[in-house]
Amino acid sequence: MQQESVIEQCLLRSGAVTLNVNQPFTWASGWKSPIYCDNRKLLSLPIERDLVKSELCRVIFDVFSDAECIAGVATAGIAWGAMVADQLKLPMVYVRPKPKEHGLGNQIEGQIVAGQRVVVVEDLVSTGKSSLQVCSALKVAGFQIEGMVSIFTYAFPDAENAFQEAGIVLHSLGRYPVLITEAFKRGLVQPADVEHLNHWRENPAVWGQ
Repeated sequence: MQQESVIEQCLLRSGAVTLNVNQPFTWASGWKSPIYCDNRKLLSLPIERDLVKSELCRVIFDVFSDAECIAGVATAGIAWGAMVADQLKLPMVYVRPKPKEHGLGNQIEGQIVAGQRVVVVEDLVSTGKSSLQVCSALKVAGFQIEGMVSIFTYAFPDAENAFQEAGIVLHSLGRYPVLITEAFKRGLVQPADVEHLNHWRENPAVWGQ
């Protein structure tokens, strides 16, 4: 069984996660955020990469044992999906946010087999909107969605509700509340920062305004 907070420790140790309450980051949506997560850094670190790959495979093997195909979410989830599919010896496809505007106009790349049970591999879940759009595209193409596994989630209440309403089971290796606890234990954030960090997760759209 996975040791509690092992993935959160990995994210902090590798520098994939950066925390800064005083100088928040700006997301593409315009939201202000005290955290920035870049799981692409893990791809450059063999030990951390192997840990994450193994944990993704473990979740799929334990929770989604009926999986017949792996779907990576473009672009950040493609590499993880490929590694997982190779380890589990399963077919793989990947899904773009929208269809290509040239060529065959594909949104899903790879062999589509109607009725195939698929597990979606995502690197990061924030609002959940783009992740659920990928699931919708797979359903339209004829796949059966077994569930989704991600490396990390901010665990926004609205996002978790959206997954429940869509009937999509999401398993994330790392979760924001656990990461903040681990960061505090390591002295990476001060006691006064923890309240701000927790408040951001509850209402990220207005935090920092």
